[in-house]
Amino acid sequence: MTSPELYARACELMPGGVNSPVRAFQAVGGTPLYIDHAEGPRISDVEGRTYVDYVSSWGASIHGHAYPPILEAIGKAAARGTSYGAPHAGEIRLAEEVISRVPGLEHVRFVNSGTEATLSAIRLARAATGRAKIVKFAGCYHGAVDSLLASAGSGVATLGLPDSAGVLATTTADTLIAAYNDLAAVERLVTENSVAAVLVEPVAGNMGLIPPSAGFLEGLRTLCAQSGALLIFDEVMTGFRVSFGGASERWKVTPDLYCLGKVIGGGLPVGAYGGRRDLMEWIAPLGPVYQAGTLSGNPLAMAAGLAALQNLDRSSYDQLEVIGSRLERGLREIFDSRAQILRIGSMISVFFTATEPTNFEEAGKTDRKLFGRWFHELLARGIYLPPSALESWFLTLEHGEGEIDRTLDACGEAWRVIQDEEN
Repeated sequence: MTSPELYARACELMPGGVNSPVRAFQAVGGTPLYIDHAEGPRISDVEGRTYVDYVSSWGASIHGHAYPPILEAIGKAAARGTSYGAPHAGEIRLAEEVISRVPGLEHVRFVNSGTEATLSAIRLARAATGRAKIVKFAGCYHGAVDSLLASAGSGVATLGLPDSAGVLATTTADTLIAAYNDLAAVERLVTENSVAAVLVEPVAGNMGLIPPSAGFLEGLRTLCAQSGALLIFDEVMTGFRVSFGGASERWKVTPDLYCLGKVIGGGLPVGAYGGRRDLMEWIAPLGPVYQAGTLSGNPLAMAAGLAALQNLDRSSYDQLEVIGSRLERGLREIFDSRAQILRIGSMISVFFTATEPTNFEEAGKTDRKLFGRWFHELLARGIYLPPSALESWFLTLEHGEGEIDRTLDACGEAWRVIQDEEN
């Protein structure tokens, strides 16, 4: 069957035909691709067309698709059983690997998604501080947690939804919103309120890619220490993506708690939260904060995550920096001043704005209609981008010079077509 045929069939069975909203292509128009298989930096649809992939399972596939060491690890784990509902040594091995790399991470609890990780970290912060209010940033997305869907980014903004129906005002009453990169706004909020935690994506990747401004993360660390609030880094996206030890290592700022996901599952469903030992000892069975999951610590996910991390050394990030900078330079040459190119390591975004955005309001001014036009021109040339102007692209270790050159050629051709139409 073709992608349009499969999509029509799916729409009869699932809301919008998809299991995650942005996949429906509503932000760019047209029919979503149905993927048949993927390998390295490429995906192939059911019609047999192959694309250079910059979705990369939304950042999880840092090694590229179907990475042999991960496939081997999954196969060996599956042969011993797909789920135990009991402790196993694989959990210990992955915990040791994660803790050894992340500054200030002393204890970790594995869950099944980034949403579970952020939900659990917030519950822990409220219990440990005895406070209720949480500061988050407009445009930062922390999973489908009711209290955190206030001013969420990416998918919610892509669909034009201010927050989400079904989320009660009482649920978000203790969620305080600041603009990303606005340290003064956070200072006012923590001064005027009894705040349990400040939750932040250290690199915002759900309003397109927005880096932290100079001193922003350091300032959050200071404000939290002074006010007694906990600092929580949501590194579901940036953890083991922007450096060997994540954003915390890169910016030399250590939070009290972390939320992790994506890369640590090797492409399988996973999440984790952790931090200082004294805080994590509030978690049951040691303490009164309850959190559990039938598939938490799943042996397949633990094996895949361990294989992923064991095959990431510091030279891996040097390699990602080289290919990322090559793509960035080429895009800047193509667009000149007509677009803004923002990049951190292997994460990159293109904004059709006059100036570089620094927060969600500014990112939201990107020309979404123009992005949709460009998206489809690139798709026709074998380049698959995230189907939203407010998502980051992700490079993998399998993106080489050939893929970057092919991408830049396609970007240049697509832009010339659009320019000719405008003229």
